[in-house]
Amino acid sequence: MFKRARIVVLAALLITSLSVPCSAADSAFRDVLDNSLYGGLVGVLVGGALLAFTHKPSEHLDYLSVGAASGILAGVAYTLAVQSRSLVSIEDSKVKFAVPTVMPEFQQTGVRGPASVMLKAELLSGKF
Repeated sequence: MFKRARIVVLAALLITSLSVPCSAADSAFRDVLDNSLYGGLVGVLVGGALLAFTHKPSEHLDYLSVGAASGILAGVAYTLAVQSRSLVSIEDSKVKFAVPTVMPEFQQTGVRGPASVMLKAELLSGKF
């Protein structure tokens, strides 16, 4: 009995002492996850606020799910619009390839003329 208890204590000690500390690195996936989570929470709050203006709120609980879904999509779209990637980036003498982010830009031709949409994608970026 004593031998078994000693093995269990030794195993628990080894498991807890051999853990390696780690930290999360900033990445694009984490930004997408954070912004979509916050967008979903804001969407639920907006959907809940819209429930206050309906005649029978219990019949319109789908406002919460629609708000959450639209908030998540808005968070993902915001993150993708903010993080622009180029096709080729050069950092610390290393060449990295990625899918470029296509950014829309609006240009107005005249004072009252129609606006045109241009699509911009970075092909090369680097830190000098």
